[in-house]
Amino acid sequence: MSKAETLITAHLDTWTSAVKVKSSAGRGGAKKLEFYGIKKLRELILELAVQGLLVPQVAEDESADKLLKRIKIQREQLIRSGKIKNAKVRPNENFSFQLELPKNWESTSLGDIGDWGSGSTPKRDNPTYYQGSITWLKSGELNDCETVSDSSENISEEAFKVGSFRENKIGDVLIAMYGATIGKAAILAKPAVTNQAVCGCTPFEGIFNRFLFIYLMSKRAAFHAASEGGAQPNISKIKLLGFPFPLPPLAEQHRIVAKVDELMALCDQLEQQQEDSVRTHASLVETLLGALTAASERGAFAEAWQRIASHFDTLFTTESSIEQLKQTILQLAVMGKLVDEGSTWNESALEDVAAEIVDCPHSTPKWTDEGEICVRTNQFKAGCLDLSDSRFVSEETYKERIQRLTPKSGDILYSREGGILGIACSVPPDTKLCLGQRMMLIRAGENLASEFLELVLNSPLITEIARRKTTGGAAPRVNVSTVKAYPIPLPPLAEQHRIVAKVDELVALCDLLKARLQSAQATKVHIADTLVEAAIR
Repeated sequence: MSKAETLITAHLDTWTSAVKVKSSAGRGGAKKLEFYGIKKLRELILELAVQGLLVPQVAEDESADKLLKRIKIQREQLIRSGKIKNAKVRPNENFSFQLELPKNWESTSLGDIGDWGSGSTPKRDNPTYYQGSITWLKSGELNDCETVSDSSENISEEAFKVGSFRENKIGDVLIAMYGATIGKAAILAKPAVTNQAVCGCTPFEGIFNRFLFIYLMSKRAAFHAASEGGAQPNISKIKLLGFPFPLPPLAEQHRIVAKVDELMALCDQLEQQQEDSVRTHASLVETLLGALTAASERGAFAEAWQRIASHFDTLFTTESSIEQLKQTILQLAVMGKLVDEGSTWNESALEDVAAEIVDCPHSTPKWTDEGEICVRTNQFKAGCLDLSDSRFVSEETYKERIQRLTPKSGDILYSREGGILGIACSVPPDTKLCLGQRMMLIRAGENLASEFLELVLNSPLITEIARRKTTGGAAPRVNVSTVKAYPIPLPPLAEQHRIVAKVDELVALCDLLKARLQSAQATKVHIADTLVEAAIR
């Protein structure tokens, strides 16, 4: 087993356990795990491949210097015969190899190992240009795949004749040169032309197109670093062709590609195992927590809790599962199962137990650099108003926006429109503010603790109603009448306070568990990064 393979297999736990969580804003935003360790493993495999560290060198292989001489002769013959243009290649010294290549390899430039060329975009004011059968690829259609063939638009023979196009053949390698897609690559499965944002290459004899593809994939970060142009970055063809290219013997190119295929298949298996494990784990957590909230008798509830408690360390090992636990705590709280008092509960519509319910002014505030705080829904988090990034309005605008009700400490802010919908948080003590848009202000009545009301509005009891009652499509919202009709469970006031205290205690434990998990995940991500850096340094 090679040193590279040992590095890969000896640290499988690191590659599979290093994950990151990507989350979208708002209630119920889908959380998605990124298998960061496996992503870094894929990058490592590509980097080791193009450094000659993935497979051993074979002395009997024809040396790369002889191969390079043949390639140069071939290039000169094609130029003399007029089959390709004499594109001047200026090796870019800023992107020379940082490491010594194997002794039977040669260093050359991308421009010296193939015939390169980009395309163009036919004039949009002539619709006939886009009514043909010639496949016309754009940078966004490159998919890091070796079988790209489909395009969203085709062009006509007429457009081809008047435009500036390179005829790319089956097996040509394409690379994107513009925008966020810089460095995305593909191998053509059918003849095609491209727009100006894509450069195509027909490799010379002795260059395995799949090895070139692997090299381009491995250098995406370098291509991005070399780009220019601010909002629409691009890497010029001249700069691209000046990039160094590590040339192994042809037989070794094929062995490298075969080994990359083998190891990428291993990564696919690891990723599939992780996805299956995540789905199974999520289903188990959902089932066990669901049994807890569904238990109607004390004995069944105790049994359901015992099942969770005996496997707590293996159940709550992801941010998603911890968030599910939080939501279950809130649900148990409003069901009267968290604090066993044996008291009688009532239920009333929100408008019957609130002292005040007002909607926000239906106007966009005129912002100022300083003045009074005017809150926005993107500052709302369940149970917390984030004032770290506040915006301000003048005193005059502030007075206009508090005419219906002046917010005071303990009042509940509730988001009822937009992407952040169905979230409640309270006005902090000693905070002067007014309402922006897409929100309501709710003041609890005398038999309803403000903290308990906030808890209820953030619980699955209400958020599920808000989800079902949401209207508006692209501009989602919950109507004021729907909010006023929310069913609010009403235990005795003293019990409300005890429930809030117990929820605060348990949520704090969840937050501690989440912080420890995030710390452990950050450590694993750092280890994965360190292993990659050490391997390619």
